[in-house]
Amino acid sequence: MDTGLNGKTVVVIGAARGIGRAVADAFLDEGCDVIAADADPSVLKQSRQRVTGKVIDVTNLQQVELLASESGDVSHVVFTVAVGSGHYGFPFWNVPPVEWARVLEVNLMGAVHVAHAFAPLLASRGDGSLLFYVSVAGQIGSQTDPPYSASKAALINFTQCAGKDLASSGVRVNAIAPGMVKTDLNQAVWESSRGGAPDQQGQTYEQWAAEKIRRVSPLGRWQELDEIAATTVFLASDAARNITGQTINIDGGQVMHS
Repeated sequence: MDTGLNGKTVVVIGAARGIGRAVADAFLDEGCDVIAADADPSVLKQSRQRVTGKVIDVTNLQQVELLASESGDVSHVVFTVAVGSGHYGFPFWNVPPVEWARVLEVNLMGAVHVAHAFAPLLASRGDGSLLFYVSVAGQIGSQTDPPYSASKAALINFTQCAGKDLASSGVRVNAIAPGMVKTDLNQAVWESSRGGAPDQQGQTYEQWAAEKIRRVSPLGRWQELDEIAATTVFLASDAARNITGQTINIDGGQVMHS
C-alpha cells in the first residue's frame, strides 16, 4: 500500500525506546524525516539517517513550543509518552493522592501541551494528523493503577475534543490504545504489584504476564511493537483520511464495546 508518507516530516514524542522507538523506525521505513523527541538523552544517539534527536520535557510548555517552532513543515505528530504512579492500586486507596499529580502532569498535560504547540501549525497546512497513545486501561476503569487509568481516560476524551476542533482544518486526531505490550512500563506494573497482591507473590514477570494475558485477552497473545507501529503509520496515511476522533484498540480483544 502506498501510504503517501514519503518525504513527510513526523514528530514522535517519547521515541527513545519501546513503542515510541518502534513508531519512529516505522515512519523512517516509509521514507519520512523523523524528529525523535524524549526526556531521555539517549534519544540523541540515533544511528539512522533522516532522524533528528531532541531532548524535551513534555511537562514544560515552553520546551514543547520550542520543539514545534524548530520542527519545520510537520505533517504528523505522535505522542507516546506515559508514566505510571509506581504503586499497585487495588484498592485505589493504596495509591496516596499525592502520587496522582505527576501521572496527570505527564500523561494528560504533556499531551495537551503538544496539542497546543502543534495544532496551529497543522491547521495552517490544512492537513496532517495528531495521534495520542492511550491505553485499554482508560476504557475499563483499571484497578491496577488508577491515576494512570484516569489520565488515559481523560486523554481519550481530549482526543475527541481536539478531533472536532481541527476537523474543519483538515487535520485528523486519533488515539491508539495498546493492551499487553512488553515495555518497561508494563514490567513496572508487575514490580509494583508484588507487594499488593498476595496471590501473585513469587511469580516471575513472564509468569505473571502470561497468566494475565490468558485471563484478559481473547486472542491470548502479546501485542507486538511492530503491529502497533504499523497501525500508527496507517492512521497517518492517506488511507485513513476519513478517520478522526477515534480510539483504535490493539489489545487482542480485551476491550469490546457492544
